[in-house]
Formats: sequence, C-alpha cells, structure tokens
Amino acid sequence: MTVTIFDQVRQIASDVFVVPVESIEANSSPDTIEAWDSMTHLNLVLALEERFHLHLLPEEMESMRSVGRIAALFESKLSRDTWT
Repeated sequence: MTVTIFDQVRQIASDVFVVPVESIEANSSPDTIEAWDSMTHLNLVLALEERFHLHLLPEEMESMRSVGRIAALFESKLSRDTWT
C-alpha cells in the first residue's frame, strides 16, 4: 500500500497539533483545529520541510491555510524537483 503525500501531511499535522489523525481532513484549517496558531504553524512548516527535504518560501508558508492546500503544495514541489 502506497502512502500518499496527503496521508503524510495529515499524520504530521496530527503530530504537531496533537489531535487524532482521523480528525484531520483536507479542509482542516486554523478555523477548525483549535491548536493551529502561528507557533504551531511554524512547527508544522519545519516538520514538513524536514520530512520532504524541501525548503519553503515565505509566500508558500503563508499559503498553507488548509491540510489539502498543504498536500497540494508539496505534491507540486515534489513533482517539479523530480524533473529538475
């Protein structure tokens, strides 16, 4: 069974926000996850950069407003890195 980028982002978000992974959905955001504040957002960014071995630009960090958008961002970055 292949673990998708979304599944990995979901697990990391679960770990950072200390909530059950089952409660994290694509539309989960700072509006739906109480623990998602500016500090945990930074911790999420750092954990994702470490896991995927990628560096995010400030505007990319700012665009990370839902788990689904985060997964899409990393899918895009990983597919570009594969071809460069």
